[in-house]
Amino acid sequence: MKFIFLVNLFLLAIRLFAAAPLESGYPLAPRPTASPEEKQRAYQEARNRVISAAMRYENTPYRYGGITAAGLDCSGFICLSFNDALGVNLPRSAAGLYSWVEKIPLERIQPGDLIFFKTDGTGRVTHVGLYLGNRRFIHSASIGSRTGVIINTLDEGSWTRNYAGSGRVFPEAADGYVPVTVNTRTRNSNNSGGWGGLQGSREGGTNRNTRLLAGIAAAPTLDFFTANGDYVVGFNSQLRLAVDTAFFGKRMIFGLELRPQYDGQLGVFRLPITLSWGLNDKLRIFAGPVFDSGTNDWYGIAGLSLSPFILKTNGGEFAPYAEAAWLSNSINNDLLSGLRFSTGLRWTIRVN
Repeated sequence: MKFIFLVNLFLLAIRLFAAAPLESGYPLAPRPTASPEEKQRAYQEARNRVISAAMRYENTPYRYGGITAAGLDCSGFICLSFNDALGVNLPRSAAGLYSWVEKIPLERIQPGDLIFFKTDGTGRVTHVGLYLGNRRFIHSASIGSRTGVIINTLDEGSWTRNYAGSGRVFPEAADGYVPVTVNTRTRNSNNSGGWGGLQGSREGGTNRNTRLLAGIAAAPTLDFFTANGDYVVGFNSQLRLAVDTAFFGKRMIFGLELRPQYDGQLGVFRLPITLSWGLNDKLRIFAGPVFDSGTNDWYGIAGLSLSPFILKTNGGEFAPYAEAAWLSNSINNDLLSGLRFSTGLRWTIRVN
């Protein structure tokens, strides 16, 4: 019985924590019979996906014990990035991750590997980041002039002094092999806290830090100011294309939406065409023209869209949302009669 218990414990550990380096155990891993070139391509894609997943959380606030987009600590950030990208579960602490990785000298670290620091004077590994190349790493910082998920460089004195070690996550790339990673931003040379321009980890690389998104949404339209107490007054939907980018120096999302809707109070269809903007997909503002089938005329709409949380799956992102909007073609042309509220569900996928 003791032997069976130990075997089961071992198998459970395998399921919970993939072995390092990550040669297998996740969907993108190459087959054991794959050629060396196929294995290199598979590991390159895995590295790129992890870095891309990590970059999506840039500017997420620091939260001790956090492992969601609402807030992340250093190891939570690493675990969430690897789980998003590859569906693998990693040890949940910086010390645990340091024990898990294959130890390597700094000279051999490659994009997608982990870099560790001792930050509290105890001599223990207490902090971890994801290496991006060119001595840069992305991590969730809890101290300093800027906190949360940010990018720093080993050329900054505090990180050089606190450096503890590096760890291999994926099998080492062959000599001369340069993984193509997402574009990231680098600190200005004066280390003033500003950010330099965009650049890739390979000269001439393309901007992999921009995502094209597509989505659909549906919701009933609510009017809390009707006299007859019938609060559900129609139905609206949404077809959306958006760009998630850091091109302007800060991560933000620009969108174009078609919002077909039916107004049950007036028995008319409307087609708002809106542009939207937000720092993330949880809070966005939108505005644009509206075609009204009842009058065959154009009006205007402006509003605010809020998603309290976003569920990430392998197929895309699923989120409940609520919107408050004002239509300029209101019945009495006053503020209250033009207000509309809706709450529904939204589905978003990444196109590239």
